[in-house]
Amino acid sequence: MLRLLIIDENRLSAGNLAYSMEQDDYEVKICTDPKNELQGVLGANYDIIVMELDYSNINGLTIIQSIRRMSTIPIIITTENNDDIQKILALEYGADDYLIKPYNILELKVRIKAIMRRLKSTFKDTDDIDIKFDEYIIKPVGRVLVKDDSVVSLTGKEFDLIYVLGSNPGKVFSREELMTKVWGYDYYGDVRSIDVHIRRIREKIEKEPKNPKYLLTKWGQGYYFYDYNK
Repeated sequence: MLRLLIIDENRLSAGNLAYSMEQDDYEVKICTDPKNELQGVLGANYDIIVMELDYSNINGLTIIQSIRRMSTIPIIITTENNDDIQKILALEYGADDYLIKPYNILELKVRIKAIMRRLKSTFKDTDDIDIKFDEYIIKPVGRVLVKDDSVVSLTGKEFDLIYVLGSNPGKVFSREELMTKVWGYDYYGDVRSIDVHIRRIREKIEKEPKNPKYLLTKWGQGYYFYDYNK
């Protein structure tokens, strides 16, 4: 049984979503006041979060940031705001997916299943083997990136991207291939979100993000990780 956290100050909307998800055997918790309740509800273990982006007393992007400081739980944003900049910002702050209201509940359920399947399939039989390059270590067990014994703050999606690329040094992946491997086979999102996540990872691990050493671009083809075996 998957545990779902719904964050939405609209009790009716949250209740309707909760009822629909419970019909599919989800265990659901609702948070209607994230400004005051978020830290408490995140004390429990959830598999996924579905959250509204617009609130009367707090910026939804701030909520995403707060969640990411405490957890790598996948976050699906639901909102009536179809602005591209808002979508990009939400992804930059750590959201995993973005769904415009009104949406078909079946599409939300498919996206949740895709994320859960991606989390299970990203790592294979060699999951317990650390990947070392320079002062960094990618540690599949625990899903963390360590630099000089300190953990680098990554979202779940950022870690999955660096793990997929780092596990295949020198191999070029197209945006579509990375979508398939990291987001799931039936992900319907915008491939531009790959660029957003790559840029954020570079800002966290590269000394010169605009002149990267580790996460490299093959113009017209995609992204690859530098070959640390050479």
